[in-house]
Amino acid sequence: MEEVIFATGNEGKMREIRSILADTYPKILSMKEAGIRTEVTEDGKTYEENALMKARAVAAMATEAIVMADDSGLEVDFLNREPGIYSARYMGESTSYRIKNANLISRMEGVPAEKRTARFVCAIAAVLPDGREMTVRATIEGRIGYEEKGEGGFGYDPIFFVPELGKTTAELTEEEKNLVSHRGKALRLMKEELKKL
Repeated sequence: MEEVIFATGNEGKMREIRSILADTYPKILSMKEAGIRTEVTEDGKTYEENALMKARAVAAMATEAIVMADDSGLEVDFLNREPGIYSARYMGESTSYRIKNANLISRMEGVPAEKRTARFVCAIAAVLPDGREMTVRATIEGRIGYEEKGEGGFGYDPIFFVPELGKTTAELTEEEKNLVSHRGKALRLMKEELKKL
């Protein structure tokens, strides 16, 4: 069974990834678990470019594994799709998401529900041991809430409200989130693409 290395150190993300890919790839390692340390400057213009940069950097050090990486972001329509590809670095990488979320809510003050539309976007790149590369993209549509709600998830989840579910993505169980989230959809797409090979 092929080993997968996912180019992230985010434990919340690794839980989601393992939950979704475990039936196909029982051995999924984070960069840290694989003993790989590398800094990648994400200066691409798209989610796909950034994901590929990360996957290529790790693949150069792990030639026998399938290397995957993702780049994701929150796009708020009223704010010209900010923070977008800069979501992780928005207001500085070391700034807590509680502060980032509060900032976005304050910037949306007085904006009616129908104009609070937003989406999470996730692109996943894979670099195979033979050098082939592929990318997939998926989204989940929602709205920016009026306050943080929920203890689950991470990042912008507490302010991302999904009208059809009546909850923020931080209020969903792990199973519910994996079914509807941008990352869950993108991981399943990638799994299908890899099965075709």
